[in-house]
Amino acid sequence: MMTNEKKQSEKTIDIRKGPLSDELRILLEDYPREAWQGHANFKDLTRQWMGAHDMFRHLSATVRRETEQFLDKTRDEDDYARRLSHYGSRLVGYLHGHHSWEDYEFFPELSRADNRFDRGLEILENDHVVLDEVLDRFTKDANDLIQLIQAPGKENRNKLQDIAGEIHYWSNGIEKLLDRHLADEEDLVVPIVLHHKLRG
Repeated sequence: MMTNEKKQSEKTIDIRKGPLSDELRILLEDYPREAWQGHANFKDLTRQWMGAHDMFRHLSATVRRETEQFLDKTRDEDDYARRLSHYGSRLVGYLHGHHSWEDYEFFPELSRADNRFDRGLEILENDHVVLDEVLDRFTKDANDLIQLIQAPGKENRNKLQDIAGEIHYWSNGIEKLLDRHLADEEDLVVPIVLHHKLRG
């Protein structure tokens, strides 16, 4: 598979490698992930919140795969532009909306219920800052590629693979960021929700 990316030294994505500290996972021992779905306090609102996370995982993987197909020349440019516009717009728009709701409504609710959440909040909010920066870079490159594909004539067509390589780099980064962030967020949030009977 071709990736055609810039040298790694020219750009980096700050992806946390380790999970939350043991201190922040105390409630997880009492409310392990495998027991969440069957717990009496696991209500529809929490299920919907986790469903949104699954959608983000799916969308980020889809954008990366579509870009790999274009780089491998198994997806033609017009089809790729349509798919990138559709899936990319949904990914970016839904993530921004979801994080705004979390920051202004959901996280304050959790903070009022349990101050243990506050110790993990800084980590989650820093993840949001890093993710927003990567989404901005992804959006710029995706828009540039779509405009170039839709432009009349064949000028600058040689840039398509380079820009797609950039999109692949950012989309791969988004997928890895979400993998770390969403799992940690769920491990921190859901036990608090269950313990305090929130979102019922």
